[in-house]
Order: sequence, then C-alpha cells, then structure tokens
Amino acid sequence: MMLEWPDPKEFWSNKRVCVTGGAGFLGSFVVKKLQERGVNEIFIPRKKDYDLINPDAVRSLLDDSKPDIIIHLAAQVGGIGANRSHPAEFFYNNLMMGVPLFHEAWKIGVKKFIAAGTVCAYPKYAPVPFKEEDLWNGYPEETNAPYGLAKKMLLVQSQTYREQYGFNSIFLLPVNLYGPHDNFDLETSHVIPALIRKCIDAKRMGVKKIEAWGDGSPTREFLYVEDAAEGVLLATERYNKSEPVNLGSSFEVSIKDLLEMI
Repeated sequence: MMLEWPDPKEFWSNKRVCVTGGAGFLGSFVVKKLQERGVNEIFIPRKKDYDLINPDAVRSLLDDSKPDIIIHLAAQVGGIGANRSHPAEFFYNNLMMGVPLFHEAWKIGVKKFIAAGTVCAYPKYAPVPFKEEDLWNGYPEETNAPYGLAKKMLLVQSQTYREQYGFNSIFLLPVNLYGPHDNFDLETSHVIPALIRKCIDAKRMGVKKIEAWGDGSPTREFLYVEDAAEGVLLATERYNKSEPVNLGSSFEVSIKDLLEMI
C-alpha cells in the first residue's frame, strides 16, 4: 500500500508555530527549515522574556504567541563535566521547562506538541544503535541520568495526555548531533565539538597528545544537525502516535575512531 504524505506547504499553511530553543543549535536549523516551508508566523521565546521554569512566564508565552503547534527544543545541556557538577540543576530545570509548558499547551487547545527528548534517557547498557523498545529496560548512565530522566518524563506526559485527553503530542529522541554553530566550550560541549576544540588547541600549542574521556572504546551514534531538523519537521507533518521515535543515523562510531577522523 502506497502511503500518501501531506503536502508540507499545505500542512504548515496559516499555522502559528512556537519553537522553544529556536535560537539554539538544533532549533536554529528547525526555524530555517520552517521558513523554507513557507511558515510566516514563527515565535521564538527568549529566556530573558519567558523563563520556561516559571509557570507564569509559560502562560504569558502562550498568551502572546497563540500557537497552533509547539516544537519544544529548549533544554539545559552540557558535557560530562557539567552534568557531574550540576546534576540537580539538570534534573529540575529540564523537568520544569517541559512539564508546565506541555500542560498549559493542552489546556489552551494547541493542535500538536512536539517534544524533543535525548538518547541520554536510554539505559546504560542498551545496545547501540538504540531501539525504541529498549527505552525502559534499565537505568541511564549515571552521569547523564538526571538530564535524561527529566526529559523522559515528557514521554510519560505525552502518552498519558494522549490516552486521557486525546492530546496530539509526539516524542522524538535525537541522537548526538554535530554541525555548524555547535558549542565548543570544553566545560559544556558534547563529544564532537569538544574533541575538535582539543585538537585545534593542541595543534596551536604544539602539543602532540590530547586528553579524552575514557579509553576510546565506547561507541556513539551521531547525526548531522540539519538532518535532525528535517527529521523533526517530517515527524511533525507525518507522525501522530504515542510511541517514541529515534532520530538517528542507525550506525555507531567509537570515540577512538572519531578522534582519529578529526
């Protein structure tokens, strides 16, 4: 049977879209692709105007933007060091950025809510590449667990609100992203930009070795950020079920091999 997908321009016609985190790494590419699809009313909330941790600010955001669709990408993110130093902040802030926003969106009748999770929600020993059916088969890797579990609660909220209220929401799990405009701060960056930064700094200083986390044997799945943005919009247009969906490349690379490529 041939599936017929909605025409993107028709799907987005006359839609008001709110993209939290729309000025961030993934969000900026999502906004760019929305513009390419002809979306004219895109609302990008800034933290100084709408602190999503504050429920009153969430209500003000929805009053001001009056969205048909919300793409929730806002998050407090960081590398291994930041996650180890501030686990409570990563848990609380990421939980509170999402749960009240989701609830208020349902209350005002938003037509669709897209929540972006994280592969940090997967169990520590889940096989890579990740499969959605393994998501609840264990506890996440301890360093990333506060962040991963906070984001995972949005999946629970998405599924329960669909079951009880019929609220159309979906939950996406992007793998490790890379690409232009990434964060190269060694304290808060993820593995690819951190390794690139270390290599550049080592070359500049004439150092022949760099220090990386672990022994290089762990593997990770990576996805180019622009491909991830396209995946977010395709899921928005085409997917309307409660089961989570990975956004990935379906193959993994060891940290050692990645470092040698860089």
